[in-house]
Amino acid sequence: MEQAGLRDSFELHVTQAQMADALGLTSVHVNRVLQSLRRDGVIATLGREIRVLDWDRLCALSEFDRGYLEAGVAA
Repeated sequence: MEQAGLRDSFELHVTQAQMADALGLTSVHVNRVLQSLRRDGVIATLGREIRVLDWDRLCALSEFDRGYLEAGVAA
């Protein structure tokens, strides 16, 4: 993931309510998903900092295709 410019942690400068609004979800749903990711050891949070603990699991859960980023890096 570092090849694609992604780091293990970042600051999220939006609230859960703002994230929910942008995604067309409820803030309750966003909160539950974040809680689940923390409980499963996929992410850790401290204030506004999000740390990705398990990139492989996060990619699998989100059905993310790494080839998408790798193609952009090679170009």
